[in-house]
Amino acid sequence: MIQRDRLISFTRDLVRLPSLSGEEDRVAARVQAEMEALGYDRVWTDANGSVAGIIEGARPGKTLLLDAHTDTVGISPGVAWQHEPFGAEVDGDAIYGRGAADMKGALAAMVHAAAASDRSRLQGRVVVSASTMEEVLEGVALQAVMEQTSPDFVVIGEATDLQISRGGRGRAEVHLTTTGRPSHSSAPQLGRNAVLDMMRVIAAVEKLELSTDPLMGPAIFALTDIISEPYPGHSVIPSICKVTYDRRLLPGETVAGVLAPLSTQHELAGIDLKAEIGIGAYRAFTGAQLRCEKFFPAWLLPADDPYVATALGALHAIGLAATTSAYRFCTNAAYSAGVAGVPTIGFGPATEADAHVVDEHLALDDLEAAARGYQAIIAAVLS
Repeated sequence: MIQRDRLISFTRDLVRLPSLSGEEDRVAARVQAEMEALGYDRVWTDANGSVAGIIEGARPGKTLLLDAHTDTVGISPGVAWQHEPFGAEVDGDAIYGRGAADMKGALAAMVHAAAASDRSRLQGRVVVSASTMEEVLEGVALQAVMEQTSPDFVVIGEATDLQISRGGRGRAEVHLTTTGRPSHSSAPQLGRNAVLDMMRVIAAVEKLELSTDPLMGPAIFALTDIISEPYPGHSVIPSICKVTYDRRLLPGETVAGVLAPLSTQHELAGIDLKAEIGIGAYRAFTGAQLRCEKFFPAWLLPADDPYVATALGALHAIGLAATTSAYRFCTNAAYSAGVAGVPTIGFGPATEADAHVVDEHLALDDLEAAARGYQAIIAAVLS
């Protein structure tokens, strides 16, 4: 049986520990200690700092992996919080603090749900993954856990408002560079202004017609930064201009398909333009270096997929009126489903709008409902 008070206490412990990407060590240690105290059959921390714990069923069978990331975004300047960001205060019916919704509540619920499962009825094993670095490299740390455990099915605990997500948009970081020719700014006609060229590129990008998915919504090109070189440009026409786009992906989109339209616009003829996918390189708290191309694909399971049906049936059986939807943002499922092709669903407390916000919070009843939901999914999939 899931112990509500202990679940809430554990969640509050996690929220009290700041854990920016690459700084999740204290949360990892707390998760490992909780798994060991709850009687997991095996618990370890891998080279990237991700913690994994296994609950073995009485009979051999499939492996179900439940994943939640341990890192959070920071506290942005500007609007003040009404609750201490790392106070884990319980005010009314909710826990407040950074990470409560995204996604330490889901992590705590997974840890307790797996431990409370009736092992005598399980055919297979449950793996709970507390993965690192998701906020900067979706799926990279989870890949290592999956390589160690070979799951047949995956549950991602990102917020779904206790519904089932059967797909999710992906993400790409697109870098565009225009190269001009420097000159003295008193004679701009002798050079070629890379910023003016980039302005034409940006105008062309803004006019691109992108696809729309009926479940996930539109693909997106969002400009996130622009810089020129040299900077400061004292009396010099800039010869380099660089911009970054956040490109939200739909199922089936590829690197080539994302970049091709940027180099085939007739109005950009004559511009020296380079388009490429960014490379992400980050250091885990263990010292491990994580590096990959920042292209994290979208994914989608059919509405009638047996795994989706099993999970829905399990939630309905415990009184949760769940339906199916899809994530509008990118998650670790970009690897588990988008790259590895392992059947994956999303299920978690809170809503997408609750992530990364001032006074982030999670309803206590939803925390407990998520734990009961994970327990039900485990029992149904491994029966």
